[in-house]
Amino acid sequence: MSRLFGTDGVRGLANSDLGPELAMSLASTAARVLYDRDDSRRRIALVGRDPRASGEMLEAAVTAGLTSAGADVVRVGVLPTPAVARLVADTGADLGVMISASHNPMPDNGIKLFAAGGHKLADALEDEIADRMAENPVRPVGEHVGRVRDMPDALDRYVDYLLAATPGSLHGLRVVVDCAHGAAFRAAPEAYRRAGAEVVALHAEPDGLNINADVGSTRPERLREAVLEHGADLGIAHDGDADRCVAVDAAGELVDGDQLLAILAVAMRDSGELTGHTVVTTVMSNLGLHLAMREYGVALRTTAVGDRYVLEELRDGGFALGGEQSGHIVLPDHATTGDGLLTALRLMSRMAAAGAPLAELAGTMTRLPQSLVNVSVSDKSTAVNAPAVSEAVADAESELGEHGRVLLRPSGTEQLVRVMVEAPTAECAKRTAERLAEVVGSIR
Repeated sequence: MSRLFGTDGVRGLANSDLGPELAMSLASTAARVLYDRDDSRRRIALVGRDPRASGEMLEAAVTAGLTSAGADVVRVGVLPTPAVARLVADTGADLGVMISASHNPMPDNGIKLFAAGGHKLADALEDEIADRMAENPVRPVGEHVGRVRDMPDALDRYVDYLLAATPGSLHGLRVVVDCAHGAAFRAAPEAYRRAGAEVVALHAEPDGLNINADVGSTRPERLREAVLEHGADLGIAHDGDADRCVAVDAAGELVDGDQLLAILAVAMRDSGELTGHTVVTTVMSNLGLHLAMREYGVALRTTAVGDRYVLEELRDGGFALGGEQSGHIVLPDHATTGDGLLTALRLMSRMAAAGAPLAELAGTMTRLPQSLVNVSVSDKSTAVNAPAVSEAVADAESELGEHGRVLLRPSGTEQLVRVMVEAPTAECAKRTAERLAEVVGSIR
């Protein structure tokens, strides 16, 4: 049986893979697991969601599941995922539930759980919840049934926290923010305006159906046009639940998560905030980030792909900055999970303090051309470990030297091997990746 929880909660096609029955069972079981650890007091759970239509149904099911297990529910409404995590920490709640499928298309939805303090649940706790969902427990009755209330000031509390974590005013900056018709449609424009920037809000009219629909961090084309149209200093694009962001400079050039990490790393090094002069990222980060950080005296620690692994390394090492190429940036001194709004505010603060355009700051690193080929194989483990593949990889790495890189990564869900090559030129990267893909594909 496949694991219920993925790297970012439970996700699937709403009302099919992820229906109200599953949502209710998941929520009630999570509450029961908490009570089994300590039944001396009533538990409190915060529930938030993004604006996709199925979120209304799943919010009702999650609320029913929690209250049926005896937990009180505080609904915070439509808010970014990091806002829910932050409010769990601020209020001392025992559990946080965010209903969102992040950057996925509207028909999908998902459920993310946060433990006390706003941290993602440990794998062992997720597995316990999944294992116990088939139980048929005795439910509380009478006054022991959970109650439901709303938090009308949830948005203001979150924006106040963002402003407190933003060094300096953004006065003089004009920013276009693409809200992806998602969870940040109110929070992002409000936070950036209150921080002092002139804001042009784009795709900030969710109707439940248009979230991530050819907009947001995975589709920044319209944002580029709007930055040029409005003569803005930069553009910021969020995804559906706003736990990430990417940027474009005044000329409409994309600034991805690796470049954001480089900019923030240098800023935090200069301000003394970069613990251990170390940044945590994944194996998929561009080699250009490695070369740039070496030049600035900053060490890189790499993890497997997924923000969960970045978070674990940040916690274990006590580091202050980590993230992924996708724009999922984590600042543990200020947040327990990736926060696209916080990232954008810190980026704009750096621009304002340095008096430098984003293009200049993004020049901290140079992205090396990257080529990715997905190779279908009969057995991904056999293919990756084959002597012929190891020899071909060694030859390619020798040819590329320190200005190129080869990464072979088995897919987590399919019989595929992902062959990724970075090289000084796009032609070299493509040629090398295709040569390696041919060798991988020949393994039987």
